[in-house]
Amino acid sequence: MEEVKKITGQVLIPQKVSALLQEEVKHILRYKEKIEESFSKTVTKILEIILAGAFFLEVSDVHIEPEKENARLRIRIDGVLHDVLDFDLKTYKVLLSRVKLLAGLKLNITTRPQDGRFSILIERDSIEVRASSLPAEYGESIVLRILNPKWVVILEKLGLRRDMLKLFEKEIKKPHGMIVCTGPTGCGKTTTLYAFLKKINNPGIKIITIEDPIEYHLEGISQSQVDPKKGYDFASGLRSIVRQDPDVILVGEVRDLETAKIALQSALTGHLVLTTIHTNDAAGTIVRFQALGEKSSNIAPALNLVIGQRLVRRVCLDCLKLEKISAENLIKIKNSLKNLPAKFKIPEIKPQNLISKAQGCPMCNFTGYRGRLGIFEAFLVDPELEKFILTNPSISTLREKVVKKGMVSMQQDGILKVLEGVTTLDEVERATGPI
Repeated sequence: MEEVKKITGQVLIPQKVSALLQEEVKHILRYKEKIEESFSKTVTKILEIILAGAFFLEVSDVHIEPEKENARLRIRIDGVLHDVLDFDLKTYKVLLSRVKLLAGLKLNITTRPQDGRFSILIERDSIEVRASSLPAEYGESIVLRILNPKWVVILEKLGLRRDMLKLFEKEIKKPHGMIVCTGPTGCGKTTTLYAFLKKINNPGIKIITIEDPIEYHLEGISQSQVDPKKGYDFASGLRSIVRQDPDVILVGEVRDLETAKIALQSALTGHLVLTTIHTNDAAGTIVRFQALGEKSSNIAPALNLVIGQRLVRRVCLDCLKLEKISAENLIKIKNSLKNLPAKFKIPEIKPQNLISKAQGCPMCNFTGYRGRLGIFEAFLVDPELEKFILTNPSISTLREKVVKKGMVSMQQDGILKVLEGVTTLDEVERATGPI
């Protein structure tokens, strides 16, 4: 009963514990050792070490997965899952109960998914944790998503080329129209849109968002979370938002025709609308809107800017190695960059040029990479392109058109970053496909 009284929906990490972990947990091996040491203590202490250690390792997700004879702890860093350790099922069960109580999940429900939240209080910061339970073969799988507000970056830290940064800064200052950020789940779309909001947020404009869920809380911005169980979805929420006299609206995702119609109409009637949609690249955005049932005559005049993006890992500066470009990679790079717009002054690429190679050390958990940055492509919908969209072009035809108008592809942007030494060809191919 004493344990239950302490449960408040918050995990308070004592200063002594956080100071120790910040000093000692620099990589996964030390993280594993600290968790193993905690197994002789209470479940509260075990969870403290798991969460605080994950915070200092900049983990985005903690996975606790039951198996036949034991349970497994895994963590996601820079988009890649890493095994940490296996532990006994008895410890798993008490951890599961503790997490469910903290997150407000029902202990007696084990046969259907549940979602909840709690917070970590650490180093004067309150870090939200989104908890998800899912029935699995040997018990409930738990995923804890750590939402560190410090990960909401400013526009200048996204990894944008100088020309693209200037383009984005210009477009987000426009009073109306739509900016769409596109790509698969986990490619950083929300981070990009939040960076836009942070850049334009000031007391003179009203910004309202509708999200599912609210990832990070932004000061000075009205944020709303959908609740389908209560009939509050993107479409109904967006209808209410436009009656709140906003200047800027962020729609977490366009998923259906009704949301698309209201969002596009809002962009045409004096609002700047920021949103995301799931497609493979920027050129696929128009066809995706059409697939939802919207007409080209409504899409073309509403769109200002379409952005496609992926995330690639940065090379670790502690174990970075430079190597000469191989003959095979030299051909790849030259072929990929041969149709770059004339404004890009690319130095002559020779075999003696050096590019980064991922090595691996304890500081990067032997991956060769630490941190991530975006690779982008974007095109403006100017009057010429607006008329072209009205002809209902295919994705490939539209892509050819925007490339002719000067769009640099995500893969080309990635290769430019390879030549700058911040990432590797392997990473660019992992994110965008073979070069």
